[in-house]
Amino acid sequence: MKTDNEPKKTRSRGKVYLIGAGPGDPTLITVKGLELLKRAEVLVYDYLATPKLLKFVPKDAELIYAGKKGGECHAHTQEEINQMLVDHATAGKIVVRLKGGDPFIFGRGGEEIEELAKHGVAFEVVPGVTSATAAATYAGVPITHRDYTASVAFVTGHEDPTKETSNIAWDKIATGIGTLVFYMGIKNLPFITENLIKYGRDPETPVVVVRWASTPIQRSVVGTLATIAEVVKAEKIKPPALIVVGEVVKLRDTINWFEKRPLFGKRILVTRTREQASELVRLLEDQGADCVEGATIALAPPDSWEPLDAELNRIGEYQWLVFSSINAIRFFFSRLFEQGLDCRALAGPKIAVVGTATAEILKEYGLVADLIPEEFTGEGLAAGMVAQGVRGCKVLLPRAKKAREILPEILQENGAEVAIVPVYQNVRPKDYDLVRQELAEGGIDMVTFTSSSTVTNFLEMLGPERDALLSGVKIATIGPITARTAEKAGLSIDVQPKTYTIPELVESILDFYAR
Repeated sequence: MKTDNEPKKTRSRGKVYLIGAGPGDPTLITVKGLELLKRAEVLVYDYLATPKLLKFVPKDAELIYAGKKGGECHAHTQEEINQMLVDHATAGKIVVRLKGGDPFIFGRGGEEIEELAKHGVAFEVVPGVTSATAAATYAGVPITHRDYTASVAFVTGHEDPTKETSNIAWDKIATGIGTLVFYMGIKNLPFITENLIKYGRDPETPVVVVRWASTPIQRSVVGTLATIAEVVKAEKIKPPALIVVGEVVKLRDTINWFEKRPLFGKRILVTRTREQASELVRLLEDQGADCVEGATIALAPPDSWEPLDAELNRIGEYQWLVFSSINAIRFFFSRLFEQGLDCRALAGPKIAVVGTATAEILKEYGLVADLIPEEFTGEGLAAGMVAQGVRGCKVLLPRAKKAREILPEILQENGAEVAIVPVYQNVRPKDYDLVRQELAEGGIDMVTFTSSSTVTNFLEMLGPERDALLSGVKIATIGPITARTAEKAGLSIDVQPKTYTIPELVESILDFYAR
């Protein structure tokens, strides 16, 4: 009989989750798949599983790249991958095996699960959006349609054409299936088309080949069974790509929605901080742009919190609390809460913000700005406050360690007593080699700047080759202050919105390319 003092036996919590990452767009992963990524202790991921999903994995998780590319050396053999999954799970780890598309559709997921079952390892399988349906959908092709076909088949295009016997019943699928989708078939495309024609498929049957489906770099080419191999060769289409064969391909002319978005094919470099880039990147990508995130500044706390802590202790003495950036709000409230205070401590002063975006962030903390200027600049904010009367007022200005002095100077000139306290500082990222490489290869169409510091840091990080690297690249700035900094540095401005917000910047970029 067990006593209370005996140690309890616990089963290992080790488990493997085999998850389909979807076709390439990171937002196409399932909700369950995303939640499991956030719990991973070990992540084993493939070449076709988008790297953008890695940001959801805990920072202390072990990441293992197990990618495979046709015709190239594999990071790990399939046997090694199987053994890794077994070893980490039996060590008690939560293991996520992330595979592109759906793991049970030409993903060798069944083989991996068989190995886990053989060793008694607990597992779950989370389906993913398979590349076949995604490639067709994002190319504007419904793989089934009541007016064209009621059947579809997924077929491997990777089968060795020199084999004596084939696992593919070419005589059956050539005419017996309405829509055919071939995975991994670029290398064998001539063999595939020859067999379909040989066994009775009309040579004029339309075909679309889709590379990197659902991503901003998607490319689609169209032909017929008789011509598609030459089209693919001429257009230099390489793996990963899927081949869709069938009369439904004719509908692409009508419903090709993805590749007709206004910024499709445009590659835009976003220089904003990584913490703030998400909104701009999302809005640009919604319009079809391929965004490269190359932050020129990163955010860090100030060297000391003592100046802010001292002012928080006498916050009731101030008539105005002024926020000239979203970052200032974030860092200010983070410190306020760390000090055991909340928004009730700010009941005394009025609150002024530099613009509508800053005002929206303030609302997240349960506060409504008393003043939003008509012009969203430091000068506009100062003018709005002066119009309300600041003589004799005490103003608290939490801001970056280094910032433009125009706002406090105007307020002081009009009789205000301004206390400036640093609540964050901009630091420069160390590595910018990848951005320089992108520019050198001519892959960037436009660079966006959302502050003067992004301009200054960007140009300094490019170094003496800056003019050559930016040749032919369009420049978009969020407002006149940023534009002036860029122009003083010798840049020509192509895009500048009339209202200085991220949504308006995107609208101006759309207008620019529409022209």
